[in-house]
Amino acid sequence: MAERDYSRYQQNIIKRYYDNRDQIDEQKLSELVTSLYLASPKQAAKKWETAQKLLERLEIPTSRVDHIMEKKDPAILAVVVDELQKGLIKPKKSNK
Repeated sequence: MAERDYSRYQQNIIKRYYDNRDQIDEQKLSELVTSLYLASPKQAAKKWETAQKLLERLEIPTSRVDHIMEKKDPAILAVVVDELQKGLIKPKKSNK
């Protein structure tokens, strides 16, 4: 990919995005739980793929992600979101 020259303003926006990415991912995961309850089976399949990517990006333990993806129960995912919001699960900060 070609190297891009970003303005100082653009660089700051990109930096803030990556600084807050864990919070953004938590919010997306929270919204995804609600969507999963209401989704048709076809829509739910795509949403579960997204949930898995978000869980991995938030660095939730692999065994837990595997359990969630095996059961594909929105209630189990809701528990993880609740634990994230309460601070019981601490996502690791990215170094980007």
